[in-house]
Amino acid sequence: QVQLAESGGGSVQAGGSLRLSCVASGSDSRSNCISWFRQAPGKEREGVAAIYVGGSSTFYVDSVKGRFTISQDNAKNTVYLQMNSLKPEDTAMYYCAARWRCPPRSGGEVLWAGYSPSYWGQGTQVTVSS
Repeated sequence: QVQLAESGGGSVQAGGSLRLSCVASGSDSRSNCISWFRQAPGKEREGVAAIYVGGSSTFYVDSVKGRFTISQDNAKNTVYLQMNSLKPEDTAMYYCAARWRCPPRSGGEVLWAGYSPSYWGQGTQVTVSS
């Protein structure tokens, strides 16, 4: 069983930054890939970024490329999501998730559709005001 705990959410003005943290415990082979998802009120959940534990490959949804950076500190079992140049449309509940593999790519695009992690955290709220 894998437990994921997010922190770092809050309220910022547009153009500001936040860093989310996801601490993983009880890891197993089904948590080789840690990802961040978000869900805004009335919208479907969407994948934002992902990274292989201990690896360097990263995966981003197009809307956050160049603004968000996913990274990890393996000694702390922690994955971070650095969010810069935040926009009001980034407002959502952000969830940390884990699965044995990261989403596939096709032609340079990350295929988030159908990607379903095995484990989920409780979420942390990010609110960006204009």
